[in-house]
Amino acid sequence: MKAVCLLSGGLDSSVCLAYARRQGFSCYALSIDYGQRHRIELEAAARVAQALSVAEHRIVGVDLGGFGGSALTDRIAVPKHRSPEEMGQGIPVTYVPARNTVFLSLALAWAEVLQAADIFLGVNAIDYSGYPDCRPEYIEAFERMANMATKAGVEGLLRIRIHTPLIRLSKAEIVKLGSELGLDFRLTSSCYDPDETGRPCGACDSCLLRRKGFSEAGFQDPLEYK
Repeated sequence: MKAVCLLSGGLDSSVCLAYARRQGFSCYALSIDYGQRHRIELEAAARVAQALSVAEHRIVGVDLGGFGGSALTDRIAVPKHRSPEEMGQGIPVTYVPARNTVFLSLALAWAEVLQAADIFLGVNAIDYSGYPDCRPEYIEAFERMANMATKAGVEGLLRIRIHTPLIRLSKAEIVKLGSELGLDFRLTSSCYDPDETGRPCGACDSCLLRRKGFSEAGFQDPLEYK
């Protein structure tokens, strides 16, 4: 069985890829160079893809930075040192407009070419910093659309399935699952604002959620923070 797995190089997408592999899928990893300021994550994605022996790893360029509107693609400061309560209020400036819709569309295109019915995405609806495109109802809506919008779906050749195995897990549960799957956490990169060497800032929402997850799981995060 073939599956397209979206791989950013972060903790969640890497655990998701490892999970898909354990489920017996031949994994085709897809990373997106979308104009993100933290492009160091693409290097992490390549490391993870190699370590997990994917069938193929592709990096596709789509310049969402051309539109801006996000702290990850525009000259907007990345929020730091926010409390869990602050993270839970509203949609943060690190939200990239339409990002998961674009990513899933690209994964869908490759899946149709590969004749793969399965797409894996490491979204999370608990520790997700308020992103609207990480919710279960969004994933369900995209899956319905995918089966109406593709030649393979209309002709009944494939029934596209969007798998989100982490969607209802806490960050601590994701860390535990990654450990069970044998994922080398040193290969991953989660930070929104790393330094020029790739060292994570330790203070952005993504770093804080990651560190909280490792702490609650009882594991030591192997990354060295600034």
